This record gives sequence, C-alpha cells and structure tokens, in this order.
Amino acid sequence: MSWRTDRASSRLLVAAHGLAALRVQQAGDELGLATCLTEGEPEALVLRARALGCHALHPGEASSEHLLALAGACRRDGLRLIAPGQAMLEAMADRIAMRRVMREAGLPLAPEGGKGHRVRVPVLADGQGRVVHLAVRHSPSAGLAMAPVPWLTPEQRCYLGQLAVQGVASLGPVGLVVASFRVAGNCIGFEAISPGLAGDEALDEVLIGIDPVVEQLRIAAGDPLRLRQTRLDARGHALLWQLSLDSAVYFGGGPGLRLDRTIEGGEARLIAWGRRPEVAWRRGRRALVELLGEAPAKARLP
Repeated sequence: MSWRTDRASSRLLVAAHGLAALRVQQAGDELGLATCLTEGEPEALVLRARALGCHALHPGEASSEHLLALAGACRRDGLRLIAPGQAMLEAMADRIAMRRVMREAGLPLAPEGGKGHRVRVPVLADGQGRVVHLAVRHSPSAGLAMAPVPWLTPEQRCYLGQLAVQGVASLGPVGLVVASFRVAGNCIGFEAISPGLAGDEALDEVLIGIDPVVEQLRIAAGDPLRLRQTRLDARGHALLWQLSLDSAVYFGGGPGLRLDRTIEGGEARLIAWGRRPEVAWRRGRRALVELLGEAPAKARLP
C-alpha cells in the first residue's frame, strides 16, 4: 500500500462501528483517504475490502483475538492490515513470551500477581528506528482514564516513557501499541503490550496536540515519524469518561470540555481538560451532571 505517493486514490476499509469507526474515519479524512465502514467475520471483511477496492483494513479497537484472526485472513489474501504483523500479534498475546522478550531488552518485570497500580504508555514506532511515547495514563475506575498520572513524579513518568520506548524499540516496526506497567511505590515493572487503539487517544490530542490514529495511518503508509520526544510533553491535565448517552441528550459544552459521540447516540466519550488537576475535575464534574444528572454523575467520580 503506497499512501505516501498517492493517498487520494487509496481506500481504507474500517472494520468497526460507533466511535471507533468514527475516529478512524476522521483520521482518514485528514490524510485524504477514502474510508468504507463495515463489520463482520475476518474472511468476510477481506472479501468486502477487495470488492470495494480497498488497499488496507483498519480493525478499529479490536480485541487481540479478533486482531489475530484478521491478521491471518489478510495475510492469506495479501491485504494490508493496519496492525503489527501476525508474528508480533501472537507474541503480544502470549504474556509469558512477551515478558521474556522485555526482560532480554533490559526492562524490569512486575511480579506476577503483584500489588500496585497499573499504568499504560502508548508508543508509536515506525520502520526506520524512530520510537516515541505519548502521555502516561491510568484508569482509577471503570470507564475513566486520566493523564498525566497525578501520583507519579515527573521523574517516574519520564522513566516509564523511556522503558516503554526501550521495550518497543526491541520489537522492530510495530506502529501503535500500548505498554502496561505495574507501579508500587518506587518499584516499576513491565506487565504487557497490547496492539492498536485503546479508545482513550483523545487524551493525547488535548494534552500533546497530536492524533495517534493519524500517526498510526502515516506509519502504515511508510512515512517516517516526524515527532520528536522533546516536543511531546503533556500540557495540563485531562480526564476521559466512557459514557452511554441518548442521542437527544443536550450538551452545552464550555471551556476545556469536549464530547465525542455519533449521531445515532449510545457510546460517548467526555473529555475534560484543565491547566491544573482540580480545574479538569471541576469541569468534568459539571459536564457529567449536565449529561447524566446529579446522582449518576456522582457515581462516575472516584
């Protein structure tokens, strides 16, 4: 697939629905890529992609198991899948094997079943040796993600980013992946690596000013990473809530607030930003009350 030379004539099949499909479609639009949306089983998706004249298939926010099945179907047909290669996906799905690879790369490992908080670090890696990490994030409760992690020191966040880059760089070209670590006091250890989109990419958009989905597509097209780590410092603090909203629910917005949702309603994501953590929380609390009501909003706050 050669998007770099002729993106205008390239077509991308997005095998997803809802917000995942919308985000990939928006990223494709930014790059001048025509996108087609559909769902189905791996073999049917490949046939659909060929029938529509698509040059590649994007899995959206697919699970590791579904990604593996898609990778096999795409490999057999010669269709490009926007994901790490099948061998890499298999390695990521095998936690024991991946921990062994990361140990050989020099990363400290989290003890199995150990205590502490789980944090995640998205990483972008092209095929030319360039690797950068994005904002370190944490999910204190189901359906909520925050970045940067307030209980980590700047030195710890920097160290986590360096570990994530070091580990992913040892794997070769992988595109967009998320490295997970366990943090207990001053002890930091690697846990796992998962491929592709996680649904919280908007945190990097508001904190760093880049769209990881756009960068993922650029890497898949063969473009080198143009991002420099020194320019990827998070500015301010951001929170992201996963919500379910009726399409008729009104949202007045306001400073530092953003609501991502499809026209059909259902899945939605609320992002609140502030220069200081308390500002982001205050804005997010106000938006949740507007969208859900007082009691449901309180239940969504840790």
